[in-house]
Amino acid sequence: MTREAPARLVTSAAEVGQARWNALANPQGLAEPHPFTTYEFFAALEESGSATRQTGWQAAHLVTPDGLMPLYLKSHSYGEYVFDHAWAEALERAGGDYYPKLQCAVPFTPVTGPRLLAASDQARETLLKTAASAVKQIGASSLHITFLTAAEWRAAGDAGYLQRTGQQFHWENRGYKNFDEFLGELSSAKRKNLRKERASVRDAGVEFDWLTGQDITETHWDQFFDFYMDTGGRKWGTPYLTRDFFSRLSESLAHQTLLIMAKTNGRYIAGALNLFGDGTLFGRNWGASEYIPFLHFETCYYQAIDFAIARGLKKVEAGAQGEHKLLRGYLPVETYSAHMIAHKGLARAVDDFLDAERAAVTENIAELARHAPFRKEN
Repeated sequence: MTREAPARLVTSAAEVGQARWNALANPQGLAEPHPFTTYEFFAALEESGSATRQTGWQAAHLVTPDGLMPLYLKSHSYGEYVFDHAWAEALERAGGDYYPKLQCAVPFTPVTGPRLLAASDQARETLLKTAASAVKQIGASSLHITFLTAAEWRAAGDAGYLQRTGQQFHWENRGYKNFDEFLGELSSAKRKNLRKERASVRDAGVEFDWLTGQDITETHWDQFFDFYMDTGGRKWGTPYLTRDFFSRLSESLAHQTLLIMAKTNGRYIAGALNLFGDGTLFGRNWGASEYIPFLHFETCYYQAIDFAIARGLKKVEAGAQGEHKLLRGYLPVETYSAHMIAHKGLARAVDDFLDAERAAVTENIAELARHAPFRKEN
C-alpha cells in the first residue's frame, strides 16, 4: 500500500473524493451539514464549468493526512466579496505581480463557515502553516482565507496571518412561532412599514412556491436561470454560474436547497435560491423578469424568514452588503478573513491599513445596531 504524502495540492474536489471530503467537513455526521462545506457543492461548481482554470478559479485544494483546505489559484479578484484590488494595484506599482494568488474560499459565495476542514486544533494549525509555505513554493503572491469562522480567524492570527473584518446583516430567530410574532418585537413605525410592503406584494397578486427536494424540476431551473441571467447580467455584467451548475446542485443537494418562486396568474416572474443546513438558511441568488414594488424584499427576506420560522432554523444569512436589510430585522454582524502576503513591504502596509479598518468596522456595527428596528427596552 502506498503511503500518502504528508501534504499535497490537488486540482479538483474529485481528487479528494466525496467520502473523505465530507468526513473532514462534517465530522459530527449532521444530516443537514453546512451546505457550503460539502463535497457536493464544490464538485457542482467545478464540474459545471463555473469554477475552473478558464474562469480564473483553478482548484488547488490542500490535503493533509488529517485536514483539508479548499484552495483556488486565482488570476483575478472577482467573485470573492472581500476586496483586495487596492492591494493588487499597490504591488503592481512597486513592480511586483499580485497574480496568481491563493484563495481559500467557496467560489462566488459570501457565506461564513469552516475553511479549515479538520477535526482537531493541531490539524487546523498544520493546514495554516502548510498553506503559508505553499505560497512561496508555487510562486503565488499571497493567500487569502475569506469568510472563515471567528475561531479559525483567531487561530490564523496566532499563526501570523493578517486579520481583517467585514460586515453583513443576519436575521436571528428568537423562537418565533410566526412572522407576526417577529413583527411584534419591532417598533410601531417599522412594523407598519413591513406590513405595508408585504401587503403591496400580496395585492399585486403575487403568490409563492417553496420548492425543495424532488419538487424542484429541470423546468423550474430553466425558469430560475433565466431570472438569474437577466438580473445578474444587469448587476455584474457576467453571471458566474452555468446552467449545468443548478442541475448538478439539484442532483446532489436538493434536500438542502430551497427555491422560492414568485408567480402571478400562474406564471413565474421571480425566484430566489437558498440553501440550508447547520441551523441556518443561506440566501444566495435572485432574479426577476418584471418589476413589482417590494418583490425583492418579499422574495429574498420575508419569505426566507417565514421558511426559517417554519423549519425552526436559528438564523437567515441574506448575502453580502445591503444596509437596507437593517430596517427589515437583519442585524449587523462581523465577518472575518485572514491574509498571508509574501512581499514584506506590502504586508506591513496592509497590516497598518487593517488595524484602522477593524476599528472602523467595529464602530460602524455599533452605530448600525443603535438604529435597529426593534423596540427599545425600558
